[in-house]
Amino acid sequence: MVTATWNDTIIAESDKTIVVEGNHYFPPESVRMELLVDSATQSTCPWKGLASYKTIVVGDARNADAVWYYPAPKSAADNIKGYFAFWKGVKVA
Repeated sequence: MVTATWNDTIIAESDKTIVVEGNHYFPPESVRMELLVDSATQSTCPWKGLASYKTIVVGDARNADAVWYYPAPKSAADNIKGYFAFWKGVKVA
């Protein structure tokens, strides 16, 4: 089981993550979506495509753009479509 934790709170937990470039991508059903809010931030990966971001909100604490995902990836990354990955201090283990 792989767990993503921030601010002593489990954000996601799954035994079905997909590892790409050293990052665990969690299936959407394993993520506590009630802790995430949309962000306007986007970035582009040459082979995965356009990434969108979300901010984690736990109580009064916010971790801006700490979650990214590919809602419509290029075909080479279709296996992670809609899956979520974490950074910016989120512990994934």
